[in-house]
Amino acid sequence: MSRTPADWSVDLNTIPYGPLGVITMAGCEDVGQRVNSWLQKWHDYVEVQDEDYYTMTGRDRDSFLIKAACPRFGTGEAKGILKESVRGYDIYIIVDVCAYNVTYQMYGQTVPMSPDDHFQDLKRIIAAVAGKAKRINVIMPFLYESRQHRRTGRESLDCAMALHELINMGVSNILTFDAHDPRVTNAIPLGGFENIMPTYQMLKALCKNVKDLRLDKANTMFVSPDEGAMQRNIYYASVLSLDLGMSYKRRDYSTIINGRNPIVAHEYLGASVEGKDVLVVDDMISSGESVIDLAKELKSRGANRIIVLATFAFFTNGIEAFNEAFRDGIIYRVVSTNATYRRPELLAAEWYIDADLSKYISYLIATLNHDRSLNDLLQPLKRIQNLVAKYKEEQTKNGIRFV
Repeated sequence: MSRTPADWSVDLNTIPYGPLGVITMAGCEDVGQRVNSWLQKWHDYVEVQDEDYYTMTGRDRDSFLIKAACPRFGTGEAKGILKESVRGYDIYIIVDVCAYNVTYQMYGQTVPMSPDDHFQDLKRIIAAVAGKAKRINVIMPFLYESRQHRRTGRESLDCAMALHELINMGVSNILTFDAHDPRVTNAIPLGGFENIMPTYQMLKALCKNVKDLRLDKANTMFVSPDEGAMQRNIYYASVLSLDLGMSYKRRDYSTIINGRNPIVAHEYLGASVEGKDVLVVDDMISSGESVIDLAKELKSRGANRIIVLATFAFFTNGIEAFNEAFRDGIIYRVVSTNATYRRPELLAAEWYIDADLSKYISYLIATLNHDRSLNDLLQPLKRIQNLVAKYKEEQTKNGIRFV
């Protein structure tokens, strides 16, 4: 049976803001190809009779991807190059500032690209557009310098400065996922900024890969790893009608190690976790030390399985500690997204579940390109409710009972 644009939940039967062009920065090629495939699939179902729509520049392209590059000189300096025209286009630039797998040559040495390098390359491509595009939108899943979002002493406000730079260069919309602190949008009150939560995509990946979760208060609950992640966990716990606890990180503020105050202990506040599966939600796993410490604390209190849901999985110290925690029964699963680079050994790990955001990003691009509201995409409550209902229905058929 043929499918219509309505089946994809995106109304494409309108005149777009401009011909669509997608630029994927180095390290985002795989996500870019996936996004392009979805956009092409929806494009094939559009049935608009408006002649202007069909004659619009770029309408007959066989791909929405625009070729661009940032070649470097031997000193490490670079320049941005567009390999085709973008005049009049509605441009969407996808950038992963944490794609450290991308390297370049500098003075004969192989150098991995840092977030600073990726952000500079993004600005180079924006500069190469040179005002020719009708609109420039940046999709930056992990917001550059988002952990340096506030001033607590004599220090820089890097995230705010970066947002100002993009807006001043002519960027109309900045889309990011699960910003460390969404209040950074206050830095650009007149700029387009969307902090998007991939809650539905994370839960969908979890339900697809863990079939025996009993989503009731007697068997499952959420625990926030710290006070900063409470809002995320409150949302998950509320939409699933589960209990919520919190772990408080007690730090030694007299010492700084690797740029931060070390954690002395995890103090737990909340209902008993004994015999329950515990879901821990956070925006990222950096080194992963704190989440393993939390899992050990919860296990000492009698928790059953510990499942971590983190939008970004960096594992800056490698994954061996998590392999060991999995073998010891401390960590059961980790769910994360493909919004940033994941090392091959992580993707191959038995305990890791990958949540694909490419379709969601395609929805966002198609909706903005047709100048429509993002509200339905940003409010996934009904989709989550339908997902959980189907999940429980399938479990009931398999003999799993709920309290």
